[in-house]
Amino acid sequence: MAHPEVTVAWADSAYGGELIPWARSFLGITLRTVPGRKDQDGFAVLAKRWRVERAISWIMRARRNVRDYERLISQSEAHLTWTMITLMVRRLTRPPRPPRPPRSEPRPVERDAVVKPKPIRIRAQRQSHAIRLAPTALA
Repeated sequence: MAHPEVTVAWADSAYGGELIPWARSFLGITLRTVPGRKDQDGFAVLAKRWRVERAISWIMRARRNVRDYERLISQSEAHLTWTMITLMVRRLTRPPRPPRPPRSEPRPVERDAVVKPKPIRIRAQRQSHAIRLAPTALA
């Protein structure tokens, strides 16, 4: 087996049936299908499937992977590997994001309370006759 660390693969429910025992016997992996929701009508994002769809979209950003030009599978595999290496290098070399501030507890909103807008003070300047709006905190 090429990658013994891969033990579980997730697939759409359409890939069930004969493929599950075949994957177990020939590939040595457990194939688990992700069924759609019973109340689902049309396409819906499912957590397990979304990871695969997102990874495919990252791979398809590389123009060469959109079409299948190669004659050998090893060449296609090399292009996919190169795409993922490029993606990971970009992620590892970008500057770190600033830490998120801790979440504060939301304050309860009183239903009967009227929210007053902040007052605005209008000042006229004598030289240019322009009117400037400024909050009272800046005055």
